[in-house]
Amino acid sequence: MTADFTRADRIRGLDVSEIVQISEEAAALKAAGRDVVSLSTGEPDFPTPAHVIDAAHQAALQGQTRYTANSGTPALRAAIAADAGVTAAEVIVSTGAKQVIANAMLATLNPGDEVVMPAPFWTSYADIVSMAGGRPIVIPCPMETGFKLSPAALEAAITPRTRWLMLNSPSNPSGAVYSAAELHALAEVLARHPDIWVLSDEIYRHLAYVPFTPFTTAAPDLRDRTLTVDGVSKAYAMTGWRIGWGIGPKVLIGAMGTVQGQVTSGASSVSQAAALAALDGDQSLLATRRADWQARRDRVVSALNAIPGIDCPTTHGAFYVFPRITAAMAATGHPTDADFCRWLLHDHGVALVPGRAFGLPGHLRLSFAYSDADLTRGLSRIAAALEPR
Repeated sequence: MTADFTRADRIRGLDVSEIVQISEEAAALKAAGRDVVSLSTGEPDFPTPAHVIDAAHQAALQGQTRYTANSGTPALRAAIAADAGVTAAEVIVSTGAKQVIANAMLATLNPGDEVVMPAPFWTSYADIVSMAGGRPIVIPCPMETGFKLSPAALEAAITPRTRWLMLNSPSNPSGAVYSAAELHALAEVLARHPDIWVLSDEIYRHLAYVPFTPFTTAAPDLRDRTLTVDGVSKAYAMTGWRIGWGIGPKVLIGAMGTVQGQVTSGASSVSQAAALAALDGDQSLLATRRADWQARRDRVVSALNAIPGIDCPTTHGAFYVFPRITAAMAATGHPTDADFCRWLLHDHGVALVPGRAFGLPGHLRLSFAYSDADLTRGLSRIAAALEPR
């Protein structure tokens, strides 16, 4: 016999993200001998740059294998600070950008505090807020709005309990990129509400196919209540190295450091050496890889729009498309986007993520951070599944 187990209230109703669940289900089907093409995860197919791997190897050989300072090595924090035009005291290095977000929410939210987030949003945002005792306030931003939050919608969502606004530009999953003017318009609303902080997730900033503006550039007057989230995972193909960072006012960074010190302490020493090499090394690969992803984007958007029942806007950043599939759902008799994606996986061997995982049903997310061969196979299977009978 085993003792009865009860989940803590803070995680009741939470589970591993639907993205992970679908990825693991696709892997299990492959292991069982099924031919499955997965286009569900946001992981670059490029290798980590060779000079980054070499720097990590040299760091290990030189004995950089011990605990680092809780908020990151001085060298890495200095490099991040120099790039952002801030001081090292305004930087915290964490075990991935996800930990940065969790640190911030755990350090600032009290039960019932509200966090405004435009949908579609990265699936972990809402769960992290809930786990920290906060309440996600979801604002649907449909395809007709470019998947972007308007100033009027933001103003209408604000209450006396609002503590944060979460923005993600370029966006996962929609690829939306806010212009400088759009960010400035949102900042004008926030200027009237001095108790609200901004979390600007800019992890995909090097993967923008249109001009990119950081939130603090568009809204310098709000710098003292803005947390910028970034890292090396996406642009430098370093997802497994688990290095992200936050840039913000010292009082916030200090509070986040308190949380981190009780959960993980500093990030991996060797991974921090690798991240430093990525930031200090040749940056030309960023443009080369961005051009490659843009070419894949154009191909994927064109192919999806040629399939009956799918309406796919051109994404402006990151490596995802977020097409509307309501007509395809109706044509195939699937009442929800989750049912539709389950059908594509089990009957046609292609793994995708339903829009409900991102707070905006009626869509799906397809990642084009995959090889040309996988994209060809996956797109062909989607087209065959929806071919008029």
